[in-house]
Amino acid sequence: MPTIDPSYYLQNQPTKRQPSPELGKNDFLKILMVQLQHQDPTKPMDNREFISQMASFSSLEQMTNMSQSMDRLVQSQLVSPVIKYSHMIGKEVTYQNYDEETGEKLDTESSNVIAVSQQDGWGILELENGKHVYADAILQISDPNATTDNTTEATIEGPDKTEGSE
Repeated sequence: MPTIDPSYYLQNQPTKRQPSPELGKNDFLKILMVQLQHQDPTKPMDNREFISQMASFSSLEQMTNMSQSMDRLVQSQLVSPVIKYSHMIGKEVTYQNYDEETGEKLDTESSNVIAVSQQDGWGILELENGKHVYADAILQISDPNATTDNTTEATIEGPDKTEGSE
């Protein structure tokens, strides 16, 4: 009696296709083509049904294109915190200081930013005083190189009642 080669068993055949829970536009076109090939020639597909399927395909294609556009938009909006906060290098920042042991608020401190880094998606500013502060914790940013002319400072007061009063 002849024996069957085990390589012919279905369980020993390599899998060619991985099933997917998603139906793409190429899959939809394949289904439509198979349906058209196997339809009964004496009872062709109703025009309304065919138009409905084509509208569904068009709708699927538009949703796929929109999804791809949204993905590209989201990716373009994701900017590295290093780039986002790099303009702060050389600026003086003021931040709330906390006691590391108790978490109690202390006075605010100011220092110049010398570098920007990131950790877990958060921007971290390295300061001249050796501290590292999250960029979101900054209370004030100022330019230490900006010159302020205090001689032109003026105060605005109400009308002088002694001058020109009759």
